[in-house]
Amino acid sequence: MNRLGDDLDDDFVPDDLVALSDPEDAGAVSGECEEDVNALLSADEDSGGPSNQKVEEKKRKRRTKEKERKAKKQKLAESLGTIEPPSIVAQPPAMLVDYLSSMQAKTFAKMSGIELADIQIPESSIADTSLWNGSRNLDLLADFITKMLPTLRTRLAQRPKSNGAPTLVFIAGAALRVADVTRLLKDKKLRGEKGGEVAKLFAKHIKLEEHVTYLKRTKLSAAAGTPGRLGKLLECDALLTSALTHIILDISYRDSKKRNVLDIPETRDEVFKTVIGAPKILQGIRQGKIQLVLL
Repeated sequence: MNRLGDDLDDDFVPDDLVALSDPEDAGAVSGECEEDVNALLSADEDSGGPSNQKVEEKKRKRRTKEKERKAKKQKLAESLGTIEPPSIVAQPPAMLVDYLSSMQAKTFAKMSGIELADIQIPESSIADTSLWNGSRNLDLLADFITKMLPTLRTRLAQRPKSNGAPTLVFIAGAALRVADVTRLLKDKKLRGEKGGEVAKLFAKHIKLEEHVTYLKRTKLSAAAGTPGRLGKLLECDALLTSALTHIILDISYRDSKKRNVLDIPETRDEVFKTVIGAPKILQGIRQGKIQLVLL
């Protein structure tokens, strides 16, 4: 019988790889390889721990810096955003008519063109402040009134005759803004020594009944308020229009979303429906007895 080794050359020397191909040896080698690979992976993970922490720390610092940068940018934008671009409030009355009409059309979307024409604010009832070259923020409010609205300046310094009947109504979109306006309107540069009180009218923390009582016993030169509260006081005849000659609409101020009082649907509707749209005020505007001023 032929032996298996007879086919091999007499001088055959087993290759190293073949010599290790014994099943048991192969298993040992495989196990060792797996252990070596696992050891390497483990070493990589261990060595990567501190590195990952550094990466996360850098990301965290980057996010913090980005938030700070955005906060600074927003603060700067808000400070600059309180001044309305000349394209709107600094336009002459002929152009402001179109702006106000477009805002009214949004509030009274279901009205026909003929119906809208009946409530349109006439050009002659819009004060021309296009020659004002200064800022329209509140810091220069007294100067703005003195130079652009001399008649109003004179009336603010006069002694009021009737309770609850201001010569000026200032419409602002937020309670804090109303508070700032009230403080500035109390300046003696405007009221002098004889001018009446300045009413601060908004719903926050103050009941409607309290405002009604206050107006009925107080002689006013001016009233500053949010459109919602002003509208309710006009509706219940607590805020009278008998001495009213000017309405200042605070277009220059913008909220955190860069919206002015007419950009916000709720306040825009209150302005045109309950304040400017109040029957006696709308009549006074259309008859030329009340001037609308866009600050």
